[in-house]
Amino acid sequence: MKRTFWTTIALLFVLVSWYIAADRVTPFTSNARVKAILTPITPQVSGTVIDISAGNGEIVEAGTVLARIDPRQFEIQKQSAEAELARATQDVGADSADVSSAQTRVTRAQTDLETERLQSARVFELEEKGLIAVAKADESRRRLADAESELEQAQADLESEQKALGSTGEDNPRIQAALAKLADAELKLTWTSLEAPARGVLSDLDIAEGNYAKAGQNLMTFVDASNVWVEAYMTENNLGNIKRGDPVDIVLDMHPGKVWRGEVASLSVASSDGTNTKAGEPTAIPRAAGWLRDPQRFALRIILPGYTEGDETDDIRFNVNGQADVIVYTRERGFLNVVGGLYIKIVALFSYAY
Repeated sequence: MKRTFWTTIALLFVLVSWYIAADRVTPFTSNARVKAILTPITPQVSGTVIDISAGNGEIVEAGTVLARIDPRQFEIQKQSAEAELARATQDVGADSADVSSAQTRVTRAQTDLETERLQSARVFELEEKGLIAVAKADESRRRLADAESELEQAQADLESEQKALGSTGEDNPRIQAALAKLADAELKLTWTSLEAPARGVLSDLDIAEGNYAKAGQNLMTFVDASNVWVEAYMTENNLGNIKRGDPVDIVLDMHPGKVWRGEVASLSVASSDGTNTKAGEPTAIPRAAGWLRDPQRFALRIILPGYTEGDETDDIRFNVNGQADVIVYTRERGFLNVVGGLYIKIVALFSYAY
């Protein structure tokens, strides 16, 4: 009995020592989820939805039209603005057709440039992490430069056409007001087509043709497949030795039995304490009940090299907010790394059952 007692005590001591050391050297958490950029598709004009071009769960490319809002009222506004510009230019003996056409090209070029900047920003972020080929990033830079050049050329053409009206026409308040009204009508007309901001998929699509879309209110949710990562929520005593680039083993609930290799991309430096203090008010103090308070957790962003773009042809599939288990190796070698590797493999096998 005495031998059994001391054996149990020794075993408990070993387990507690391993637990404390592992928390610092090979921190583990089962509180982790798959993340991607969720983009609310929000119309900037109000109107009836006349076409839904993409289905729920369908993968679409950047720039694909997802839905269309009835453009007729905005086409009428454009025609009215063109007519007003024509009347204004006739008063000074000028022709408005070239000016109107030039203004249309400027509006279209501005829209194209805005779209290209959004798509390029995602590519450049992946380039900084070393996750895409330099050639792909260079292609994005070329397209962005082309879009900027097209806008500059369109603006130059508009300025040239405005000058062609003559000094009186260029300075005429009526012409300037008509041009501004036409630009506004052109812009609103382009907003009737809701486009995919990147390569991705629609999720939880629950609207149909005939729904009324209100400006500023989310119409659908778009999941951006061009940037996928795992977010692990570590306690503060896990973070002391973790640094960017540390190797990580990941078990995804969607792929039980498999261990995927990742790496630490970044560490969060802030976390919510549950208080909602407003500026100018006294600081709200978080409550801590009991002898052992709840540990504060911080988000750790982890990437899987080769799987950051969520390609449907890969051997790994992602569900946004799908759960995962994560273990981080803060040292290159060591006994704890071996034990941690065995532990995550056991977790992977158990993931078949829960």
